Amino acid sequence: MINNRKIVITGASSGIGFETLRLLARGAGNRILAVSRHAEQLLSTFADNVIPFNADISSAAGVDSVFEKANEVFGGEKIDIFYANAGFPYYEEYNYEDWDRVKVMFDTNTLSPIYTYSKYIHHLNGRPGILAITVSAIGQMAMPGYAIYSATKFGLQGFQEAIRLEKPKNLQITCLYPVATDTNFFRVANEVPFEKPFPVQQPDVVARKMVAGIEKGKKSVSPSPLFGLSKVLMGVCPPVRTVYWGLETAKLNRFKEKLKGMNR
Repeated sequence: MINNRKIVITGASSGIGFETLRLLARGAGNRILAVSRHAEQLLSTFADNVIPFNADISSAAGVDSVFEKANEVFGGEKIDIFYANAGFPYYEEYNYEDWDRVKVMFDTNTLSPIYTYSKYIHHLNGRPGILAITVSAIGQMAMPGYAIYSATKFGLQGFQEAIRLEKPKNLQITCLYPVATDTNFFRVANEVPFEKPFPVQQPDVVARKMVAGIEKGKKSVSPSPLFGLSKVLMGVCPPVRTVYWGLETAKLNRFKEKLKGMNR
């Protein structure tokens, strides 16, 4: 159990972030700054040791405001754990020209955690701390229908690999690699219902494994044993990946046909 820590969680009002918040709020002496765009409305009565804070972390100003609020509510004491969890997907065929639509996802999913890293190491100033990041299994294997989302997570994966080679010794980095998780992830990805990728996990399972990984000082947490096994199989026998991608591409094709039918 993680106790007596000052913690920041972004994307805290839903999904993996919310389930992680629920677990950490039970820890004796923990104080948690719970951040999302609507945290103050959704988490106002959650728990006495949870401070909701509305912020859009897709900009430097938004991330800066989180650190400023943490400094205020924690009385200038250090943030022991910063969990950069906020992010969102699109499920679609990427065949359009819309710079801003692509940019906002990179700002949220990739640039925000990168900027958070630099803010956090300066905040720690040599003191021990933990930076947790939700990368996603899709940051290790791209998926049809998620081209932009895959790109943002591959960028984050590359960053965390490189930054481990130069990070200060006082900082622990723990990265989470969940497979598709049964949250509002899918409702955000497209307003039209679509078939979920295989496999799908529950957010409470993912959160428990992430919290345990943080506590044990793990570099990475892969909550789905099936994903770990599949990576080995696909490495040894690449046609397995080709078959899997074929099944997921068929789902995308059915979704495209569904959209065509709706537009007739």
